Amino acid sequence: MGLFDRLRGGDGPRVAFFGIDGVPYSLVADNEETFENLTAIAENGGGGAIDSIVPPESSACWPALTTGVNPGETGVYGFQDREVDSYDTYVPMGQDVQAKRLWTRVNDTGREATVLNVPVTFPPNRDIQRNASGFLSPGLKKAAYPDELRETLEDLDYKIDVNAKLGHKEDKSAFIEDAHRTLDARFEAFKHYIEQDDWHLFFGVFMTTDRVNHFLYKDYVTDGEYKEEFLEFYAKLDQYLGELRSLLSEETTMVVASDHGFMQLDHEVNCNVWLEENGWLSFDDDDHNSLSDIADDTRAYSLIPGRFYLNLKGREPNGTVPQDEYESVRSELKADLEAMEGPDGKPVADRVVTKEDAFRGDHDDIAPDLVVIPNTGFDLKSTFKGGEKVFTTGPRNGMHSFEDACLFVDDKQATIKNADLYDITPTILKLLDIETDRNEFDGASLV
Repeated sequence: MGLFDRLRGGDGPRVAFFGIDGVPYSLVADNEETFENLTAIAENGGGGAIDSIVPPESSACWPALTTGVNPGETGVYGFQDREVDSYDTYVPMGQDVQAKRLWTRVNDTGREATVLNVPVTFPPNRDIQRNASGFLSPGLKKAAYPDELRETLEDLDYKIDVNAKLGHKEDKSAFIEDAHRTLDARFEAFKHYIEQDDWHLFFGVFMTTDRVNHFLYKDYVTDGEYKEEFLEFYAKLDQYLGELRSLLSEETTMVVASDHGFMQLDHEVNCNVWLEENGWLSFDDDDHNSLSDIADDTRAYSLIPGRFYLNLKGREPNGTVPQDEYESVRSELKADLEAMEGPDGKPVADRVVTKEDAFRGDHDDIAPDLVVIPNTGFDLKSTFKGGEKVFTTGPRNGMHSFEDACLFVDDKQATIKNADLYDITPTILKLLDIETDRNEFDGASLV
C-alpha cells in the first residue's frame, strides 16, 4: 500500500514523527513568520516548550526520547561512556541501547515502521521494514537496510551528517551551503518514503538543525553577521515540514520535536583541567590523553557533557575514595562545582544534579555521581589532554540547553504542559492505539 491507499484511509491510526535536533521552542515562538507551519500545528493541535534530560546531550537524548525511559534504563549517558569495572571508554552505538525502542514496539504489534536518520541507531535494525541509521554511523553503505534503501539514498545525494569542519572556518558560507544541501536531500528522502512505503510509524530526524545552531546560534541571538542566513535556513525547514504534512492522510498524526534546547556559547569549560587545578585529579605523567592515564591518587574525573565521577573504591579499578566517605566527598565536590565561576564572575553551574535525582534503572552502574547543568554561555568539555586552560573559546557559538526543547502534536487533544522528553514515546504509542503499561515509562501520554 502506498500514498494513494493511505489517502483513502483505513487500516488504523498512523504517526509521522519528524525530529528537529536542538531546535528551541523560543526560536519558533519568537519568529512566527519564519515558522508558519509549526505555528499552525500549535494552533490547530498542541505545541510548547518541554524539558530535555540530564544530561542534555544528543547521544543520551535520542535513546531516551525513543524509549520513554532515562539513561539508567537505556544505559547510554553521553557521547563517551565508561566500561564497567574499567577506565576504558567507548562511544555508545545503537546496540548499546538496552531499552525497547518505539519502532520495536510498533513492529511487535505486526505494524510497519520506516525509520530514517535517528542518532545512535547503528547498526540498522533489520527487523523493521526500513532503517537508515543516523549520527555516529560510519557511512551510508553500512548504515542503510535494505540495500534498495541505500541505493535510493545514494541517488538522492543523501548524507548522514553535514560537514561540521566547514563550520570551523571564519567564513561560514561553505558550511551554510553544505547545511542546505544536507537538508534538501533529507527532505527528498523523507518525502520519497512517506509516499512509497506502507507504514504505521514514520520516524525521521533532521539533525542539520543542531549543526547550524552550534555555529550560528549566537549570530541569531546577538543580531550577528549570519542572522539572516540562520533564519533563511529555518524558513526552508519549516516549508519542508509543511510539505511533508500535506502528504499525510487524515488518519495520520504529525509530531515534531527536538531533543534539547539551545543557548549562546561564550566559554568552553575544560572540566578535567579544573579538577586538576583544584586537587581532585592527577595523572601518572605529562603524556596523557585518556581516562586510563589518571593517577592512583585521583579523587574525581569528568566525562562530557558535565558528568562527574568519584574515583570510588570497589567501583573504579584503582578507586581512592572509600565507600563510607562517598556522601561527604561527593558533597564536597558538589559545593566546589557550585562555586565555580567563569572569567566574568558568573557561576558556571545553573544547578548540580545528583545521581539519585537523575538516573534509576537496571543499567545505572556507570551513571555519573554528579551532573552539572550549565548556565547560559558555558559548554562543559572533558578532555584528558594537558596544556589547556580551564576557560577557552572555540569555533562554536551555540550549545545545548536542558530547558526549551520543543514539541508539536497535530492533534486537538494534545496538551503540552509540564512535559519532557520521556513523554514523547508514550504519546506516540497512545496515538497509535498501542496498549502499554504506564509503569514501563518515565513519561506519560500527552494526548
